[in-house]
Amino acid sequence: MTRANDICQSYLGVAPWMDPLAARLPGLQPVQPGEWLQRDDAFDGQLSYRDQLLKERRADVMAAPPEPDQAEHDLLAAVLKEISADHGYMRIGDAIVRPDGVSVSLTQERPLITAARLAQEDMLILQPAVDGYTLTSGVLCFPASWTLAQKAGRGMTRIHEPVDRYDEGMGKRVDRVFAMLQPDQAVWRANLLCYNDPELYQPRFEHERRPFDRDKPVWVRVERQTLRRLGATPTVVFTIHTWVVPMELLSPEQAATLPEIVRNGGSMGETN
Repeated sequence: MTRANDICQSYLGVAPWMDPLAARLPGLQPVQPGEWLQRDDAFDGQLSYRDQLLKERRADVMAAPPEPDQAEHDLLAAVLKEISADHGYMRIGDAIVRPDGVSVSLTQERPLITAARLAQEDMLILQPAVDGYTLTSGVLCFPASWTLAQKAGRGMTRIHEPVDRYDEGMGKRVDRVFAMLQPDQAVWRANLLCYNDPELYQPRFEHERRPFDRDKPVWVRVERQTLRRLGATPTVVFTIHTWVVPMELLSPEQAATLPEIVRNGGSMGETN
C-alpha cells in the first residue's frame, strides 16, 4: 500500500451529503466546461500508485479486448483535449509530461493505458449492446469494494445487481441519461463511504462484506463520478475521481452533518 500521506487529500473537495441534488439517486448534475477531469493535492501520489498497479497488477486493474478499438482512441483524444488547458502538463514530441514530472509516451502503450496514466480518474468505457450499455473495457485501480473482472462485459442492470435501490425504475432513468447525453457532454454524481484505512485499491466481489469498525480510525471516501459521451459516437466513458481523507480533516460543517448511517459503516449514493 502506498503511504496515506501520499494518496490522501488534505481536504475533502466533494461533500455530496451537503448538496440536496447530489444526495438523491442517481443525483446527476451537469459538468461545467473544463471540470470533467480534476486535479487536486493527491495527484502525485495517486498517479504514482496507479503507475505501480498498472505495472505490477495489470491483469487485475485493466479489462479490455486484445486489440484497442476506436473507443480507446476517442477516450485518449478527449483526455488530451481536456488536459491541454491545464498548464501543469507539457507536451514534448510524442510524450506528455505530467504535473508530477513523469513523462508518458503517447505511442508506447495502448490508448486506454495512456489515458489512465494522464489523469487522476479511473476510466471505464461503456458501449451500446443488445442489453443496453455494457462495460467493454477500462482501468480501475482504485475500486471501492467491487471488482472490474466481475463487472466487465455486463450491462448496467447486471453491474448493479447487488444494489437494492437500483431497480427497474432507476435503470430506466439511467438509460434516459445515456440517451440524452450530447456529444462531449458530461454529468456527475458522487457517493460516500467510510473505511478503517486509506487504501485506494480495495477490490471485493459482489455480496462480500466491507469490514468497518467505527471505534477504529476512520477515513471518509468520496467518489466523484462522471458520464461523458465521446464526441458524436454512442460510446460513454465513466470516470471516478477518488477523495480519501481522515475524519479529522473534514471541515467543521462537513463533520457536523456527516450522515450517521455512514459513520456506522453504511453508504450514501452507492451504486456498485
